[in-house]
Amino acid sequence: MRRFAITFVVLLVALFAFELTPPGQAIVQPWTALVAQASAGAIRAFDGSAVSQGNALYDAKTGFGVTIVAGCNGVEAMLVLLAGILAYPAPWRSKAIGLAIGLVAIQGLNLVRIVSLFYLGQWDAQWFEWAHLYVWQALIMLDALIVWLLWMRSVPDREPAVPAPAA
Repeated sequence: MRRFAITFVVLLVALFAFELTPPGQAIVQPWTALVAQASAGAIRAFDGSAVSQGNALYDAKTGFGVTIVAGCNGVEAMLVLLAGILAYPAPWRSKAIGLAIGLVAIQGLNLVRIVSLFYLGQWDAQWFEWAHLYVWQALIMLDALIVWLLWMRSVPDREPAVPAPAA
């Protein structure tokens, strides 16, 4: 347990530090633009006036818009999940499967988050701020934790169970 905790913290610090570097931003910025594009596509399925430009998402009819920035693109939750999965003693195949499922789960919920906030922001600014700062931040991190816990339960034991000695 101690080894896991130390490895998790070291990986988490390294991943967050990398995210802030120019090479890290070269990955994060296009990802954020992709998240904005996917969000606009999902919104257009219900309302044809959503447009994305870079990391901005706006309603062409009303002019209301949001900017997807760090903390809103799901990257931080993915980094927490990545550190947790990599630090846990499990076969690499299980880690790859967990990361793939985690990416879909976190980004799927993040898409719901952005779409809901887009509509909520057009309805009421106070509710938008409350949901954005408190509800959705917690839910995205909770999603990462739940995915990690479910993944951890599904990981096969590394050591076979030792049979009890015969009496």
